[in-house]
Parts: sequence; C-alpha cells; structure tokens
Amino acid sequence: MACRGPPVSSSVMRSALELWLVRHGETTYSASKRVAGWSDPPLTDNGRRQAEALRAVIDGRRFEGVWSSDLLRAVESARLAWGEPTTDRRLRECDFGDLEGCTYEEADSTYGEVFSEFRDFEAPGGESHEAFRSRVHDFVGALDPGAHLLFVHGGVIRVLTQDLGLDRFIPTGSVVGLDWATREVLFLREGGNSEATD
Repeated sequence: MACRGPPVSSSVMRSALELWLVRHGETTYSASKRVAGWSDPPLTDNGRRQAEALRAVIDGRRFEGVWSSDLLRAVESARLAWGEPTTDRRLRECDFGDLEGCTYEEADSTYGEVFSEFRDFEAPGGESHEAFRSRVHDFVGALDPGAHLLFVHGGVIRVLTQDLGLDRFIPTGSVVGLDWATREVLFLREGGNSEATD
C-alpha cells in the first residue's frame, strides 16, 4: 500500500507562484514616443542592449517556465536576455486600436485617461481594459506553481501590478518580481529610459 502525506492545500500551492515580469527593450515606437499596442515595431540598438543587460539579472535563476508575448519585440528581448521562450498571445499588450501609431501627446490630448488611469476604458477601435485584464489574468491563473519568467509589455505589467501599489508604466528593460499568492511586489529593477505603453 502506498503512503501519502497530508493533502496540499490550495493556499500552499498558490503561495509557490512567483512571477518575474520583464518589459521588453526599447523599440522604434517607444524611442519616438508612439503608442504600439498590437503593432510590432522592432527593437532599437538601445533596446537590444537593454535586453542583453538583463541576462546579468536573471542568469543562474531557475524557472519553471519562460514565456513571452508573441510580438517580436518581446520574443527578441527574451532571446537576447535568456533564450527561446514559449510564446502566448494572451501576453500581448493591450490592443489600443485607433491610438496605435499616435504620439503619446496626440493620444493623451484626447484619451489621456486611458494611460493615466489605465482602468475602465475601451480603446477606440481596440480592446477594453476588462477584456485585456481578463486575458492576462487567465494566463497567470493557468501557470503551474514555481517561478516563471515572462517577457511582456508595459500594459501587461501594469495590469498585474496596479492593485499592488505599483500603478504606473515602468521603463523598457525593467524587471518586476511578484509573489502572486500574497499579491506583493518583491522587487523592481528599472532600466531604460522610456515609460510608455508598448
């Protein structure tokens, strides 16, 4: 007869989930202060350097999974900082619809609340905050226990941290660590010089 230990409670299982959220390197859009969303601008030389610099931060760490948005700027950042990721469309930036390609100034003059509040909005011709938040949380809710490394976008990081005391867009090339069970920000290593939504 096989012996089993006591059942593991769901709270213990949840407490084992740690997220390392990496914002991709600078892109041609973020360098020129433009909204990217589902558009797929390439990394700049500076963006590639930012991604390569992340290797020193994450090197030697063990992760249960290494994930990326399927957009090229996130995939390339993952390859430069770590290696080949598993891509998932749920990790894409918010679809900003008609605002994509606009300068931040143009977007803010009409839809400033989308970026400043980043709650309860529907991007014109794009995605609602509720739909965006739901798909990102759906991805995280399906992860196995352990530490996971995610190469994502400013909006993805913000939608995961905005109720944890970190409610702003972080610069490109930054890393945020979360204990997802306790909803705590463990660390923030800022890099780059862009604070935009791409």
